[in-house]
Amino acid sequence: MNAIWIALFGAVCFVMGYRFYSKFIAERIYRLDADFQTPAHAYRDGVDYVPTNKWILWGHHFTSVAGAAPIVGPAIAIYWGWLPAILWVVLGTVFAAGVHDFGAVVLSNRHKGHSIGTLANKLIGQRAKLLFLFIILILVLMVNAVFAWVIAKLFITFPASVLSVFIQIPLAVWIGYRVYRHSGSMLLPSVIALAVMYGAALLASEIPLLQIDLVSWFGGAEAPVVGGFNGTSMAFLVWIVVLMTYVYIASTLPVWKLLQPRDYINSHQLVVGLALLYLGLLFGAPEMTAPSVNGEADISWYPLLFITIACGAISGFHGLVASGTTSKQLDKETDARMVGYGGALGEGMLAMIAIIAVGTLFASGTDFTATYSSFSAAGSNGLGSFVKGAGQLAGNLGIPEHMGSTLVAVIVVSFAATTLDTAVRLMRYIIAELGNEYGMPVIARKHVATSIAVIASAALVILPEGPNGFGSGGYLLWPLFGTSNQLLAGITLMLVSVWLKRQGRPVVFTLVPMLFLLVMTLWAMGQQVIFTWSGFGDADRNLLLFTFGSLIMVFTLWILLEASRSFRQGDPAAQQQPLSSDESR
Repeated sequence: MNAIWIALFGAVCFVMGYRFYSKFIAERIYRLDADFQTPAHAYRDGVDYVPTNKWILWGHHFTSVAGAAPIVGPAIAIYWGWLPAILWVVLGTVFAAGVHDFGAVVLSNRHKGHSIGTLANKLIGQRAKLLFLFIILILVLMVNAVFAWVIAKLFITFPASVLSVFIQIPLAVWIGYRVYRHSGSMLLPSVIALAVMYGAALLASEIPLLQIDLVSWFGGAEAPVVGGFNGTSMAFLVWIVVLMTYVYIASTLPVWKLLQPRDYINSHQLVVGLALLYLGLLFGAPEMTAPSVNGEADISWYPLLFITIACGAISGFHGLVASGTTSKQLDKETDARMVGYGGALGEGMLAMIAIIAVGTLFASGTDFTATYSSFSAAGSNGLGSFVKGAGQLAGNLGIPEHMGSTLVAVIVVSFAATTLDTAVRLMRYIIAELGNEYGMPVIARKHVATSIAVIASAALVILPEGPNGFGSGGYLLWPLFGTSNQLLAGITLMLVSVWLKRQGRPVVFTLVPMLFLLVMTLWAMGQQVIFTWSGFGDADRNLLLFTFGSLIMVFTLWILLEASRSFRQGDPAAQQQPLSSDESR
């Protein structure tokens, strides 16, 4: 099949979903109020609570959630064929992700900008809150490890992308000071910054001296360096140290200094990147050489498809961003529709082009099968296949393939870095909240909590041994990232459903995707924990995944029991004595 028809199908579904379904949800279910005083105004502090233009906030939210995951997951899931992957991305985005992200923003906005973890206390109870916070802490820790691993690997594979990514940081700081200290529009400076970044990327792809190739600097991939490290492993270690230093600084700065302007630049990157790839698709009109359904798959897509593609269909991490940073910057409550639902649609577009890029990369179905010979092979080759496939699509516009691949690598790294420092910021909030909860105020301090988050994340990506040698942590954690991410999404939809029920509003539009997601994910996680990671089945025991997976599954089942009781009994006191910024509207 020609890939253009697939893209057209997805685009029509997304437009219809926003035009009609999101409007229905906004007006009839969430009942947005343009006069409601948002937490950004009520608690404005210039650091976390900052009223923000909806387009800039959309840029922050979109790029914070659209990291490497909506690329990696679909690039792996096409192993089962492009048809099930596309259907899950399109239907999941319209009926699950959009409602989830939108709902998380609204729920947090109606509760003083509190995070999803804190809201569990209000809606379900203190015990559920603590369990939820621990689940979130584990998930965010895995996000940090996975994304740091992805960025370090891309820096090593595409050294021409490094200079451009580094240049973005001072440019974003300059834009932040220019806009917030001297006022003015952020649009023109961000476009200039983007032009500088892409110019640097294109120059570096042609001039080796501009490529920060640590592997070559250390003498080559297999060259011994020190302490048993070769050139590749030492380069990986250096990049992890650099990344963790960066996210420490970035996650402690006020949002206007780096996070907002950099995210705004990245939102343009995403628009430019998507435009390049979709235009390349339009002009090249390639055929999907990957099978629509892979009948030779060594493992069933049901239910694993629904956890392999998390971001791009629905993702619990989006709820953390929506309630952790986005809701604190919401200028008007009515902006939540564009920021939340619109952000989910944008990520769906990214996931869809990721599937198309991989599905059109290979010359024939035989070549696809050779690369995607097993589910494990799909996991190893997915990201690289996307970068090559995206470069091939860009080549249809006359861009040399190696330059196209460099630009795509810059975009992916920029998104992943955005997600990484947002996740570290969220992890700081959670550690601080747990410190206050358990009477340890010292770890609630900003720099102490951030240090714990950074050190733990670095250890998780560096220390575990695996098939990829040193630094296999991110690779090993990917299967658990998908399952825990989807469980978190289900729990977030559950919290939104409880809130809606207490408001006397219909819950079916949040309850149905919640039930589907929890059933599929608990089924998949049970299979992995009991039969794969435990060592009781044919696979070797994986103590890291078994421990984390068991904890998350037990905590989730416990929360569901608490929520089920709360959902049945309701909370009359909460209805009669609403928060000052909640049910009174």
